[in-house]
Amino acid sequence: MSEALPPPQTAERRTEPVGLVLRAIAGLRQLVPALLALVFVLRDQGPWLLSVVPLAILAAGATGFWAWLQWRKFTYRVGEEDIRVESGVLSRAARSVPYERIQDVSLEQGLLARIFGLVTVRFETGAGGKDELALAYLKEAEGERLRELVRARRDGMDARDMAEPVAPEPAPEMLFALPPRRLFTFGLFEFSLAVVAVAAGVVQQFDVLLPFDPWDFDGWQERLAGPGAWLAHLGPVAQVVGGLIAVGSLIALGVATGLVRTTLRDWGFVLERTEKGFRRRRGLLTRTDVVMPAHRVQALKFSTGIVRRLFGWHGLKFVSLAQDAGAESHDVAPFARWAELAPIARAAGFAAPDEALDWHRASARYRTDTALIAGGMVAAIALAALLALSATQAASPLFALIPLALALPIAAWQWFLWRFERHALDGQQLYARHGWLAPRTDVANRVKLHSAEIVQGPIARRRGYASLRLGLAGGSLVLAGIPLGEARRLRAAVLDSIAAQDFSRIN
Repeated sequence: MSEALPPPQTAERRTEPVGLVLRAIAGLRQLVPALLALVFVLRDQGPWLLSVVPLAILAAGATGFWAWLQWRKFTYRVGEEDIRVESGVLSRAARSVPYERIQDVSLEQGLLARIFGLVTVRFETGAGGKDELALAYLKEAEGERLRELVRARRDGMDARDMAEPVAPEPAPEMLFALPPRRLFTFGLFEFSLAVVAVAAGVVQQFDVLLPFDPWDFDGWQERLAGPGAWLAHLGPVAQVVGGLIAVGSLIALGVATGLVRTTLRDWGFVLERTEKGFRRRRGLLTRTDVVMPAHRVQALKFSTGIVRRLFGWHGLKFVSLAQDAGAESHDVAPFARWAELAPIARAAGFAAPDEALDWHRASARYRTDTALIAGGMVAAIALAALLALSATQAASPLFALIPLALALPIAAWQWFLWRFERHALDGQQLYARHGWLAPRTDVANRVKLHSAEIVQGPIARRRGYASLRLGLAGGSLVLAGIPLGEARRLRAAVLDSIAAQDFSRIN
C-alpha cells in the first residue's frame, strides 16, 4: 500500500524530553574521576562519606539542571529550504543547513538510547569535524521520517510532490553481511595492544592517586626481587619458559582486544542495496544506520593486511564527501573474499581492478632518486651524531655507526617498493596500486575527478618525472614519480572525460 511522505514541519520543535536522562548520565560520567580523586584524598580524614556524598548529590543535581537548560534552549525547525538549529544557554547560536549541502543522513543508537527507543540523527555536510549537524535524541520513527524528508527535499521534491502517495520501496538486495563466525575470524586478524596503551595512559594521568611511582624502574626491581627470586634459581630453561609464557600472555591479550573491538564495532554488519542507495547497519553497543546514495560514491579502496592477504581476505571502502565515524571512507565490506567485492563495486558503478589492465610503474629515475635520498638522509643523521659525540665526548663515536648501518637497508627498501607502485587507465576508471606487504588499490571514476595537477620539485624537473595529483571529493589520489609525458597524457585523458560529460543529465 502506498503512503504519502509527510511535508516539512516549519514550527520549532525540541528533542525528546526523555533524552534528558541520557544527557545527565553523560554529564555524571565526567564527574566520576573527580569524585574518585576526592575519595582518595579524604580517605584518611575521618568519615569521608559525610563530605563526598553531599558533594556527589549536589553535582548530580547541578548536572541534571544544566542538561535541562540545554534541552530547553535547543530547538530545531525543518523548513522548506533548510534545517535550522538554535542552541546555547549563556550565548545563543543559530545555524542553518540547506538541503543541497547535506551529503548523508545517518541514525546512531547507543546502548542506553536503544533501551529508550531513541536515536541521534546526524547530517553529514562534507565539511567534517564540528561543522556537522546532529539532533539528539529523537524517537526512532521521527528519525526515520526526518531522514526520508531530508532526502526528498535534497532530491528536489516540493511539498506538493511529498503530499502525493508514493509506491512502497522494493525489497532491498543483500550485498554483504558478517555472520558471527566470520566476525570471530575477522577479530583474530585485528590483533591490537590498544588496551595496554590505554592502561598506560590512565596510569600516567592518575599516577598521583597511586601509592607508588609506576615509572620508577628501580622500585619495580626491588619489589620483584623477593617474589621473582625463585625464578632465578630454577635455571635458564625455566626462565625461557617464563619468558614464553609472558609473550604468550601478551599475544592472548592482543587477540582478545581485537576480538572485543571488532565485535563492538561490526556486530550485525549488513550492507544492502536499496532504492535510495547503499544501507549499512552495524554495531553492538552503539548501532549505526547509514544510507549512502550510489551516485555520491566517488572512489573505491581495495585493501588487505600483512597476514590476512595470505588467507585470501580483503576489504572494501567507499570514498564520499561524508565521513564515517570520523574516518574519511565508509567500510562496506571490511572482511570479504575477493569474489564478494566485485558485485559491490558493480552496484556502485565501478569495476574491480584486474591484472589484465595495462599497468605502468613510476619512472626508474624516481626509484633511484628516492633510494638515494632515503639512504642519504640516514647517513646525514649518522654524520651529525658522529660530530656531536666527538665534540661532547658524551659517548663513544662508534654509536654513530648504528644509524649509518641502516642507510643501505633503507635505500634498498625504497628501491624494492618501486616495483609495487603501479597505475593504470581504462575507458572509465583510473587505478593506483600501492604497497607490498599490505597492498591497497584505489579506483576512481574519470568523470568524478575534479582536477588534475602536475607537480614537479627541483629534482623532478631536472630528472624528467612528476607527480600527478587528482582532486577527488572526500579523498585524494596521487601518482608519484611518473614520467612527465605519462603525467601529461593521463591529465589530458581525465580532463577530456570531464569535459565530455553533461553533468546536467546526471541524476
